[in-house]
Amino acid sequence: MITEKDVLSALSRVPGPDGRTPLPQSGAIAGLTTVGGKVYLSIAIDPAKSMAMEPMRRTAETVVKGLPGVSGVSVTLTSERPASASAAPAPGPKAQAAARQTAIPGVKRIIAVASGKGGVGKSTTAANLALGLAALGWRVGVLDADIYGPSMPRLFGLKGKPESDGKIMRPMEAYGIKVMSIGFLVDEDTAMIWRGPMVQSALTQMMRDVSWGELDCLVADMPPGTGDAQLTMAQTVPLAGAVIVSTPQDLALIDARRAVAMFKKVNIPILGVLENMSYFLCPHCGGRSDVFAHGGARHEAERLGVAFLGEVPLHMSIRENSDAGRPVAAVEPDGAHAAIYKSIARSVMLSLEDGAPRAFPKIVIE
Repeated sequence: MITEKDVLSALSRVPGPDGRTPLPQSGAIAGLTTVGGKVYLSIAIDPAKSMAMEPMRRTAETVVKGLPGVSGVSVTLTSERPASASAAPAPGPKAQAAARQTAIPGVKRIIAVASGKGGVGKSTTAANLALGLAALGWRVGVLDADIYGPSMPRLFGLKGKPESDGKIMRPMEAYGIKVMSIGFLVDEDTAMIWRGPMVQSALTQMMRDVSWGELDCLVADMPPGTGDAQLTMAQTVPLAGAVIVSTPQDLALIDARRAVAMFKKVNIPILGVLENMSYFLCPHCGGRSDVFAHGGARHEAERLGVAFLGEVPLHMSIRENSDAGRPVAAVEPDGAHAAIYKSIARSVMLSLEDGAPRAFPKIVIE
């Protein structure tokens, strides 16, 4: 098994950014990790010298790739422009940075399922939304983009590691859905202590180095918040839209607003807002309780001028089946909860099919 020590030893043969000091001693290594046979390395450079540093990056990649036990390498250059009196004037508040985007071969549409905060049932929603789209006839895959808290292996009841030819991985599959997750490559108890460039590199590999085949839609389960993973997705692939998941309570809605604002900032269409854990029906008496209030997401969608996709109740069947790796939309396809997810999927599908072709977005820097 390849180790970080092995990689650093090999990189000692590579001159760092100054052209003399070995890379490990140069202080330029911003991040290094190994996952199975995959090596992720980021090198900090002066942004003004990015073109000149490309040969160093390629040399480092070649050296690491030649190590026994290495099945894949991702070497990225990262930079942070220092503030100084002699620095060139910063771009104006409306300056734009062009985003280099390339569609994933065979994948017609990519949508993000996101939330501003954790604990709102986003991953469960993403899994059942994917199954709802599949039930309506689409070929669907799920990308687990939550590097720090991957949930898809548990939700789909998948274990083991994806097959690989050394370059391209084949996604796992359950209930007719193709699934890729960092959770397949690390133990469930492993903490992913990665910096931003490592997250970006891992996401790029899970999108690009996977044989997705022909898909009508790839559903990306995003991590909570508005950070590196969201920007990586917005900058590297043409997202067709985003579904925002929230509970009805005010605290969740505050963060849902931030998620909506972030996607609008990078010109990603909002396909709609969904209210999860909308209400609770007692299995014994049938009485209804609005545990987290009710209707907040609908009102927020109206205020923001985006579609409201529907309400999903807080129910034991959804929770129990999710924990058991049996998504309710798959194991109870004729049940009331599957019908809710299918209705949401139908709204998303119609929005995607009716939408006009969209130019790749640009990232606006203010």
